[in-house]
Amino acid sequence: QVELVESGGGLVYTGGSLRLACAASGSTADQYHMGWFRQTPAKERELVAALSRPGDSQSYTNSVKGRFTLSRDKDSNTLYMQLDSLKPEDTGVYYCAAGTRWPPSLWMDDRGQGKSFWGQGTQVTVSS
Repeated sequence: QVELVESGGGLVYTGGSLRLACAASGSTADQYHMGWFRQTPAKERELVAALSRPGDSQSYTNSVKGRFTLSRDKDSNTLYMQLDSLKPEDTGVYYCAAGTRWPPSLWMDDRGQGKSFWGQGTQVTVSS
């Protein structure tokens, strides 16, 4: 079991930047792959970016490649995502997730089975 708490969302204008943080707590918090998903009213929850537990694999959805960057502080079990060159289409609720399996595309189906865990979400709004 792991608890995830997100922070860092907010309102920015096109071209601006934000840094999201996801703090993981629990006795096994360091044993999970971690990543970010986002959801908008018009779209289902989708993977934005994820980092494998050993740090040897990263996955970014095409629309954010070159603009978003993941990093992980293993000492504090915190996952960060730097969001640069933000666009209005990046607007949504960003959810931190932790999963036991790779690839992260499995985590949505793993909900409720003790194989993936999710935070409450943080709102990112990019205004033009």
